[in-house]
Amino acid sequence: MTRAPVPSLPDMLSDDRVHVFDGAMGTVLYGRGVFVNVCYDALALDRPEVVEEIHRAYVEAGAEVLETNTFGANPVKLSAFGLGDRTEEVNRAAARAALKAADGRARVVGAVGPLGIRIEPWGPTSVDEAREHFLRQMRALIDAGVDGLLLETFADPHEVDVALSAAREAAGNRPVMVQITVGEDGRTAYGADAARELVRLAAAGADAVGLNCSVGPAVLLDVLEEAADRVSVPLLAQPNAGLPRTVRDRKMYMASPDYMARYAERFAEAGVRFVGGCCGTTPEHIARIADVVRGRHPRHAPASVVPPPEAVRHPEVPLAERSAIGAALAEGRPIATVELLPPRGWDTTALVEAARACREAGVDAVAVVDSPRGRSRMSSLAASGILQRETGVEAVMHYTCRDRNMMGMLSDLLGAAGDGIRNLLLVSGDPPVQGPYPDATAVFDIDAIGLTNVASGLNRGIDPGGADIGGPTRFVIGVALNPGAVDQERERSRFRWKVEAGADFAVTQPLFDVDALSRFLDATHDHPLPILVGLWPFGSLRHAEFLAYEVPGVSVPEAILERMRRAQARGPDAARVEGIAIAREVREAVAALEPVAGVHVGTPGADVGAALEVLAP
Repeated sequence: MTRAPVPSLPDMLSDDRVHVFDGAMGTVLYGRGVFVNVCYDALALDRPEVVEEIHRAYVEAGAEVLETNTFGANPVKLSAFGLGDRTEEVNRAAARAALKAADGRARVVGAVGPLGIRIEPWGPTSVDEAREHFLRQMRALIDAGVDGLLLETFADPHEVDVALSAAREAAGNRPVMVQITVGEDGRTAYGADAARELVRLAAAGADAVGLNCSVGPAVLLDVLEEAADRVSVPLLAQPNAGLPRTVRDRKMYMASPDYMARYAERFAEAGVRFVGGCCGTTPEHIARIADVVRGRHPRHAPASVVPPPEAVRHPEVPLAERSAIGAALAEGRPIATVELLPPRGWDTTALVEAARACREAGVDAVAVVDSPRGRSRMSSLAASGILQRETGVEAVMHYTCRDRNMMGMLSDLLGAAGDGIRNLLLVSGDPPVQGPYPDATAVFDIDAIGLTNVASGLNRGIDPGGADIGGPTRFVIGVALNPGAVDQERERSRFRWKVEAGADFAVTQPLFDVDALSRFLDATHDHPLPILVGLWPFGSLRHAEFLAYEVPGVSVPEAILERMRRAQARGPDAARVEGIAIAREVREAVAALEPVAGVHVGTPGADVGAALEVLAP
């Protein structure tokens, strides 16, 4: 049977019929012996005939819209294969392969996926940089003659906004379609309500919106049924062929072509205008989908875009009402905190005794370190909660970005808020290679700046996806700074970004050079923030040398080391006394500096007594 001429993409968007997208490219490539250790996006350069053959199989199956094999063909992802400088070449070749296979029997959209990196406010890549990465790929696709652009598998609302802005510029008058991805709860990985996101993206100028990847058709149908009554632009659905199962070390997608076709009918009944498949789908799946939906009229959508509902906005709790530390910062009272190490095991007896000693000495709070130097200890979250319950002392929970992804961090911060922990010190963390686990891997999904943005959002009652968390948290957010950093410009820039992200105070690395702090504060006077100066009472010459030569980012002047050498020559007790005297001298020297708000005393060798001597009148 001869197929009718394929309408243009704008006609498909306006003709009130159901149209068929293609299915997975990677699944079929793998099934044909192309292993995952190669760059699939670059196959149009090296093996164009393989890519064309798969595109052609989808056309024969009934697909009316093909996606170019360019999901990861942006400069960032291609750089992992040494192909970043060939971004335009890769995209143009992929577009040519799809257009050749379509041969006028299908329309072609340029597929664009996420960059694979965190952009601001969650990561170091600026919006402008991200936009330029997207534009390089998108312009190449448009120049090669694709009929429009398809942004797919986005989870970060900030990133998809940047991509949509770039696509509208690159595409000119050609359509731009946008798909986000969700979990089994119908939310994005950032916690955003998916239906609300589709409404928002339609209002932002997308010509069609929908969902793809991650889950099977059942979850997507639930979300799209909710969205169908709230947007007038066409809806898209490209689910996976069910959730993958592990079968002999392979991920297998178990949803049959008939099962996917039944859901394609349900999508059409819900008002979805474009139906296809993602991971696990094949030309056989698309052929069955085409059989049941081709030429159908979906349920009619509303006549106009319904504006997305306003996000719930909670008033931020004033700093003075969040914690005792917050009150002291708000009132300008000097603060003294003492740093404690949680145990390597589960017994917190010594930790609790140390915290009680600090409370009795009048210390404002104890700061619980989070696995310093990449060594595993009891979590700072658990230890902070135990100390607050058993001693009544206020805790400052150190929290590192090293070991968790963003969603894990979000869960921990919500748990901390629920456990009554109010003070945070957010740091990126030491690489695990510094510890006793050389094979351990670091995550570093977001850095301390991104995490400060997350915590600041929670203080406004919203999660990273903009969803209401039921009320604002009461965190007093601390960040780290290193006035003696080798790369001063980078350290100052990061400090300014932390202030802009919502930090309430900062804690320095152990400080021995007061002039370095003065220079840093002068250079960042445009971003004032209360500073707690880190003090470190050496217990011995060995402690001093360790800090000077083995701890990155800490500078110990030679004159200080010489003092410790002379003291050590007089005996261990003299060295300890000298270390305490040096810390007290730094304390006195920084007291008059603005905006120094107090001190944060470390406890080398768990010597809490030395820390309290530093703080003694």
